[in-house]
Amino acid sequence: MSIDSGNFTIDLRRVRLLREVDQRGTVAATAAALHLTPSAVSQQLAGLARDLDVPLLEKQGRGVRLTGQARVLLRHADAVAAQLEKARADLSAFTDGTVGEVRVGSLATAIAAVVAPALGRLRRERPGLDLLVREKEPAEALAGLDAGELDVVVAVDQHGAPHRDDARYHRVDLLTDVLDALLPAGHPSAHLPEIPLEELAPEVWISSPRSDACAQITSGVCASAGFAPDVRHHCQEWDAVAALVAAGAGVALLPRLAHPLRHSGLTVVPLAGAPAARSIYAVTRAGRDADAPTAAVLGALLRAAAERPDAVPDLVA
Repeated sequence: MSIDSGNFTIDLRRVRLLREVDQRGTVAATAAALHLTPSAVSQQLAGLARDLDVPLLEKQGRGVRLTGQARVLLRHADAVAAQLEKARADLSAFTDGTVGEVRVGSLATAIAAVVAPALGRLRRERPGLDLLVREKEPAEALAGLDAGELDVVVAVDQHGAPHRDDARYHRVDLLTDVLDALLPAGHPSAHLPEIPLEELAPEVWISSPRSDACAQITSGVCASAGFAPDVRHHCQEWDAVAALVAAGAGVALLPRLAHPLRHSGLTVVPLAGAPAARSIYAVTRAGRDADAPTAAVLGALLRAAAERPDAVPDLVA
């Protein structure tokens, strides 16, 4: 191997010997200081010179001195040693959860409610820890988690989601997101402090797509109230749902995490009785929670959820 070789490498242990010789002046003194034989030191340095195909030592009286090539090598070795120390520090910091990269997939409302606040906290407390956020619906996010494309998923319980005792995952419940009735401002029930859900049975309804968790919750709670909602409009974005309600196209159930809404002409009325709600949780692959950066992200998500003024964690089953 030579400096022109595509496989050019340097044995840093031999470079350290070269530095010792530079500092001590003789091979014998270097050998004595490192508890080696002079022959072993000479062989190591000769091997380094052969690997690089450049002369490293030249005689000077009874001792030796470094060649110009050797001093160039030591200058680069200093930079390499500094980078290795940085790598050592970063690896130690990774173990502490202060350095790393964690990829998070989350539904949009949870990004605004807990993921973004958690990211802000981590940027202040752990600036070396990068949180990469992807907006994804729960089914897509969980598929990404299984494929190793995501490290943490913030999702909502819905049909097809993993069970709480699924051994493939480590789950952390964050909060319960209560759903309220969203009515046009001029609706006859808009002035009520709360409304029984069955009173909205005759209404036209606006909901998210049928596969969405909120659509499933809407259908379920309406069925429990004794009716099937007449859903004529389907929207993915909550601002779009609100715009249709404000326009008088129908009524809807709106999660509290979707507030604030941009549209006027709306009234939010709590439902009477047991609240309709969806459970927001964070999940990672089983065992991944022992990874320090991932654990730091899960902890930040928990704190962000607990600090929300509308959080209702005691409703989580």
